[in-house]
Amino acid sequence: MHTGQPLGSGRTADVYAIDESWVLRRHRDGTDATPELAVMAYLAATGFPVPRIGPPAGPTMPVSDLVLQRLTGPTMAEALLAGTLSGPEGAEMLARLLRELHTIPPRLSHDPDDRIIHLDLHPENVMLTPHGPMVIDWSNASEGPPALDRAMSCLILAQVSLGPTFPAGAAVRALLAELLHRLAEDGGVPADALARARTLRTADPFQTERELAVLDEAAELVAATAAG
Repeated sequence: MHTGQPLGSGRTADVYAIDESWVLRRHRDGTDATPELAVMAYLAATGFPVPRIGPPAGPTMPVSDLVLQRLTGPTMAEALLAGTLSGPEGAEMLARLLRELHTIPPRLSHDPDDRIIHLDLHPENVMLTPHGPMVIDWSNASEGPPALDRAMSCLILAQVSLGPTFPAGAAVRALLAELLHRLAEDGGVPADALARARTLRTADPFQTERELAVLDEAAELVAATAAG
């Protein structure tokens, strides 16, 4: 189908303008976006800050496409790098979003301890809109223990901070420490959850060789920072 102006690209999907209110998000490999749509619709009904879901862009819209609310504002990552959001403010926001998400019961699981988990909640997936932070990119979302979600967010930050060409590694390590401090009251990042998050990252086909090369060191950084 016809797409408008390209607005951005992630690891797995591209975003195109439809008009001033809506965008089209398309998985490049044809992945079915129906499960993602179902999770977002469920979360929207609870009041959790996710983009609104729009009407299909056409009668033959591919299953890899989603029509979503067009958001304005920087990502949290952009705001942190620009200095318009401080590390402690960013850590508090991430911890709060994880905490609020983990109050929401699962859609499908019958395990009373399970919750909706994002499994990719980091500063590039939080948009700072005029109406508050909005969490985007629910393609990895699942249901499971909140500790796994906390561990994954921390592990991703640690990987980013260890990237050899990333100029703000020290700032991201400081953000990681702030986040772990705030997550401690929610149960922190237990060793078993961190190990499971590491296994999931290892199996992620979209991880780069460079990211995989620092994965063990990143897990050790999370563990050491949490212990310290």
